[in-house]
Amino acid sequence: MLSALQAAAQEQGGAMNMLPVTVYKGDTIPVINLRDVFIYSKTFSSKRKEKEFWRKVRDVRKTLPLAHEIRGIIIETYEFQQTLPDDKARDKHMKKVEKELMKTYRPVMTKLTLRQGKMLIKLVDRECNQTSYALIKVFRGKLRAGFYQAFASMFGASLKSDYDPEGEDAEIEEIIFLIENGLI
Repeated sequence: MLSALQAAAQEQGGAMNMLPVTVYKGDTIPVINLRDVFIYSKTFSSKRKEKEFWRKVRDVRKTLPLAHEIRGIIIETYEFQQTLPDDKARDKHMKKVEKELMKTYRPVMTKLTLRQGKMLIKLVDRECNQTSYALIKVFRGKLRAGFYQAFASMFGASLKSDYDPEGEDAEIEEIIFLIENGLI
């Protein structure tokens, strides 16, 4: 019977879509895999807490893609650096990369609020498993890392801040989960 249906579909010029099936107790049952469904309800103790939560959602939405991009750039840069013959070539390459990054990302970074900048520092630590300070120190040296740390501390931020998904950053982790699963 199935080949008759296929022949009829081909005669009409249409393609026949096939579903995977399973046979259970003599019955043929189509199998359709569905996405997991998450049911999420968040209650707030006050309007202020709700406002803070939605502000964090906004900040994570804006900075998480940047953190993903930074992770990709770091991986790509590290892998390319491993192919360079000596420290002089690596330094030259890093200066070139830094110049390109400043040109590309300075306009984006200047539009971030202080709160979003702090969020980005935390999310970079989440994505790369190293603090921003450690990453700068590895790629550009201790002096440059110290300079950027001093600059950040003037604004109340710290490049050495760790991401703690089970402690103080648990709500951020929850927001990331909700965003990645399309719930908010």
